[in-house]
Amino acid sequence: MKDDQLKFLTVSGKLPARLTVEQTAWLLNCQMHDIPGLVAVRLLKPLGNPPPNSIKFFATADINEHMQDRSWLVKMTNYINQHWRIKNASRKGRFPIVRENSPSVPTSLNVAANN
Repeated sequence: MKDDQLKFLTVSGKLPARLTVEQTAWLLNCQMHDIPGLVAVRLLKPLGNPPPNSIKFFATADINEHMQDRSWLVKMTNYINQHWRIKNASRKGRFPIVRENSPSVPTSLNVAANN
């Protein structure tokens, strides 16, 4: 976040109605590069219907809801862990073990990992 934004937020005491990728990652305590993956597996939904190469905004109300939902947080954490496990294993030339129809990982990730 920029210094001006941080000052504004501390003065107003409220979050803006829509958040950038950086602000969303900051609130969810994850990295900015994790957000596109969370959007791809439909754990996060950007506002509107933005083209793939445009800036995405997320509703603060939705993010606050997700922050209170333990099961959603588990899904998010499992996705991020599995994504990096697969990515790191492919760098080392190993093939990761992906369980079919794992309840904690979205099925789109299982399909993508097996192809």
